[in-house]
Amino acid sequence: MRMRMRRAGAERGYPGSAWVCCWLLGWQAAALQLPPCEETDYHFEYTECDSSGSRWRVAVPNPSVECSGLPDPVKGKECTFSCASGEYLEMKNQVCSKCAEGTYSLGSGIKFDEWDELPAGFSNVATFMDTAVGSAENKADSCNNSSWTPRGNYIESNRDDCTVSLIYAVHLKKSGSVFFEYQYIDNNIFFEFFIQNDQCKEMESTADKWVKLTDNGEWGSHSVTLKSGSNILYWRTTGILMGSKVVKPVLVKNITIEGVAYTSECFACKPGTFSDKPGSSGCQVCPRNTYSEKGAKECTKCKEEMYYADEGSSACIERPPCTNKDFFQIHTPCDKEGKTQIMYKWIEPKICREDLPDALTLPPSGERKDCPPCNPGFYNNASSSCTPCPPGTFSDGTQECKACPAGTEPALGFEYKWWNILPGNMKTSCFNVGNSKCDGMNGWEVAGDHIQSGAGGSDNDYLILNLHIPGFKPPTSVTGATGSELGRITFIFETICSADCVLYFMADVNRKNTNVVESWERSKEKQSYTHIISKNASFTFTWAFQRINEGQDSRQFINDMAKIYSITVTNAVDGVASSCRACALGSEQSGSSCVPCPTGHYIEKETSQCKECPANTFLSIHQVYGREACIPCGPGSKSTKDHSACFSDCLMSYVKDNQSLNYDFSNLSQVGSLMSGPSFTSRGTKFFHFFNISLCGNEGKKMAICTDNITDVTLKDMVAESEDFSNFVGAFVCQSTIIPSDSKGFRTALALQSNSLADRFLGATVETTLENISIKTDMFPPSPSKIPDVHFFYKSSTVTTSCENGRATVVTMRCNPNKPDQGELSVPSSCPAGTCDGCTFYFVWESAEACPLCTEQDYHEIEGACKKGFQETLYVWNEPKHCIKGVPLPEKRTSTCETVDFWLKVGAGVGAFTAVLLIALTCYFWKKNQKLEYKYSKLVMTANSKECELPAADSCAIMEGEDNEEEIVYSNKQSLLGKLKSLATKEKEDHFESVQLKSSRSQNI
Repeated sequence: MRMRMRRAGAERGYPGSAWVCCWLLGWQAAALQLPPCEETDYHFEYTECDSSGSRWRVAVPNPSVECSGLPDPVKGKECTFSCASGEYLEMKNQVCSKCAEGTYSLGSGIKFDEWDELPAGFSNVATFMDTAVGSAENKADSCNNSSWTPRGNYIESNRDDCTVSLIYAVHLKKSGSVFFEYQYIDNNIFFEFFIQNDQCKEMESTADKWVKLTDNGEWGSHSVTLKSGSNILYWRTTGILMGSKVVKPVLVKNITIEGVAYTSECFACKPGTFSDKPGSSGCQVCPRNTYSEKGAKECTKCKEEMYYADEGSSACIERPPCTNKDFFQIHTPCDKEGKTQIMYKWIEPKICREDLPDALTLPPSGERKDCPPCNPGFYNNASSSCTPCPPGTFSDGTQECKACPAGTEPALGFEYKWWNILPGNMKTSCFNVGNSKCDGMNGWEVAGDHIQSGAGGSDNDYLILNLHIPGFKPPTSVTGATGSELGRITFIFETICSADCVLYFMADVNRKNTNVVESWERSKEKQSYTHIISKNASFTFTWAFQRINEGQDSRQFINDMAKIYSITVTNAVDGVASSCRACALGSEQSGSSCVPCPTGHYIEKETSQCKECPANTFLSIHQVYGREACIPCGPGSKSTKDHSACFSDCLMSYVKDNQSLNYDFSNLSQVGSLMSGPSFTSRGTKFFHFFNISLCGNEGKKMAICTDNITDVTLKDMVAESEDFSNFVGAFVCQSTIIPSDSKGFRTALALQSNSLADRFLGATVETTLENISIKTDMFPPSPSKIPDVHFFYKSSTVTTSCENGRATVVTMRCNPNKPDQGELSVPSSCPAGTCDGCTFYFVWESAEACPLCTEQDYHEIEGACKKGFQETLYVWNEPKHCIKGVPLPEKRTSTCETVDFWLKVGAGVGAFTAVLLIALTCYFWKKNQKLEYKYSKLVMTANSKECELPAADSCAIMEGEDNEEEIVYSNKQSLLGKLKSLATKEKEDHFESVQLKSSRSQNI
């Protein structure tokens, strides 16, 4: 942009009057030989104000001019003097004069409204604030190309995750203000405006420096009071790129600064504007098909046969030949015969020529086709237009409206699937950030079985389609279903694009702020999307289609379009009915009016009466007719008192190896938190994933809360209107992205992208699968104990593009006696963000509180020795101990032990006596056995000698003097037991008497 103003005395500093006099005397002495000065050789400026608030007007030679005889300094106007708007200070006479035609003045202000280039005095400073990874040199280089970019009528911020400041310094003689318009729609950018003094300290007026978000396509305004003196203005943006999201830049225009002491000249109107009256404070925009140059008093018309010009043009443009991109078709409303006509129209304003070679002409219109039927809930009643069915009636769109049968009520809502005319609660528009080409155009056009995006004025237009629903209310009989879903909106769409088109789906709650719910880039096949409504409020749903997000005035991609085939809204307050549903009847009624069932009651089919759901079941939010409307709770869960949901009361039992394990997680019912990371974006921005987990208890209330701490609301607004706070999330498990304070140079850590990961409890079990949600056994390290892990399963109803079935969460409770109290939460090492696919999140919670309750089988007894007649019995826990609370360890037990000692003594005495007796008997029988054996051997030897008639052996007889009981030798020695047995046998079998054997020696004698 060209700098269109001279701010004499506004920003520069000048010497005091005494110094000026000395300087003039010296300069005059040196310039005695120079030619005399003429009025064109110099200009007047003011010196700096002195302590008394006065100043001097001095003549300053123009650059490259050397002359002598400059006018003497004279007393100037007071420092706070300024002219009115439309006037300027004529310095020669120091009086205010009106601006001439073709110029304007703000009086004591300056304005920047032309952004073809960066105005003089503005500067860009780009930095990468994160100092966590990589070298500082690499980071500095990565932001060299980041800056605010002029776009003609506005200036655009950077699109990356660098921190870029647009800076302007101004010196004010008196208090003033700064005002600017902006567009800020993407909360992935942090946009702040603040003011510093010449000591680089922030001014008090910038306490609330965060700029509020604006609705998509709308301009907001921001103004701040300025103090006299030096003011350095900062417009600073920092992009946070998470994943592949494209950051939508901040746009700023019409920066106006009030408080400049004076302006010494008027400013020429910029091209495309004019000023036709003296003393103007602004310039007017040239109308369509006219143009103007800089400083114009009026606009010049274009030769419309050959040229055209948009509003605010600086030149006329030659009209191109017409193509198929310059017209479109529409369907006329149905006539009495049920016919519609296809009409072709030029896109307005028409900028093409039909008389050029190769130019297309408008196709013939008027082809008649059968009208599509009315949408469900409407009927034409033999007329050309469809009207909604009266209350209490229904229609499928092809038949007359009929009253609902007794015992039923209409299912209210909207189902738009035929597009002959735009429904009454919908509107369409076109908007462009940089121009007004498409103002007044239809952004979308009906096309029979679908509605499609229109042509627009240029490729970067926002083509807007709005649907307003004043509120949501479930049918009478469903009032007792107090779940989180009050209604839903479902639409079927597709996008056909050759460029980087985007389709946005947005929701506005209570007309406060429009938030992007989901967006789709480039071409998308025909698909369905559903958004759940969880609060009764006024909603405006918006579909915005943009072909390309670059500032272009051309129509290169006019064939890129978005199509919506059907839009269905359930439980709308002012809806119509396409069908009826069963309802409950009062017990004492005689008519067919429906009555609401109490909370947690379903409609019994046989009697159409309300009946409470059984214990541990919850009422479906989609139907209340029949016993099957009560859905059983999952394992380890119970229903709330009103049967609206299931929850865990922190108690659970499990039987393993004929042993019952009982768990009590009550001490873990408070919200547990986990900060995982750090992680880094592709540009090195450090961030963390922060999770809050409400495991059990609290009567099923969702205690985990995640919020964004910088958005379009202040802290006071969030406390007062937390329900309307779009980034306030309450769930069983929720997640936020945390940017640490040292990452981007902010004073505090920033939380953003808060969302719910679990709003419904499915059950708690030791099994690894529940309702198609599974946890892999190798996801976490194996448990060191044999105590089974308990898995808590949760589900989220929020559907995203990547998670068509919603998100799921599994929290694994693991017994770890070494981690007391709250223990430790962690995520899988292979998935540091808690999820590997973005849809299912896994956590392990290790704590001693996750161990089962102790039982009698978890300890054993140890008996001590009997001391002084007493004996102690101790009880100790089995090691390692894997239980808590439950059965306490028994106290030490002491008992007497005299009876036990007496019998021990008796037993010892009897044992000793028995042993001595056995030894004595053994010795006795052994001696006796020896004698019997000897006698027996003598007898045998005598018998053998008689029978064999052998000569007597000298050694056979007992010689004189020999002892017959000694030195007997046995050839076959037997054991003691054998000897006893043989002795007993011989005594039984051979009854003989002892006889005296006579030897030969005795006979001879």
